[in-house]
Amino acid sequence: MEKQDIANRKDISVLVHRFYEKVRADAEIGHFFNETITDWPEHLEKLTDFWEMNLFFVQKYKGNPMQIHAELDRDMDRTIDNYHFGIWLRHWFATLDTHFSGPNTEKAKQRARNISVRMFIAIYEQRKRDGVL
Repeated sequence: MEKQDIANRKDISVLVHRFYEKVRADAEIGHFFNETITDWPEHLEKLTDFWEMNLFFVQKYKGNPMQIHAELDRDMDRTIDNYHFGIWLRHWFATLDTHFSGPNTEKAKQRARNISVRMFIAIYEQRKRDGVL
């Protein structure tokens, strides 16, 4: 069966749910999520909003993911590094490649690359503001 491209919110929801199944089970990055997220259904819905905004410009998402991740790094004793974002990206790409194919799928990969770099920069800048660098 030929894979279809990401076409709508339902597809994004499938992507987000499958992706976080992988992330939560990952021995190296799962703890970042499993120790901090207390309401997974709500979190997955919020992430579906986030990716729907990023792929289809639907303005449902509310939040500041850069600040949230910088604060998470601080709460995790500044242990998040670029290595962890690499694992995150690997799971994202694998989930996309398993379920989808097409221009929106490629856009989701590129947006994730950009987001991971911007998040790590936000973490680094927060460390500078906190005087730990």
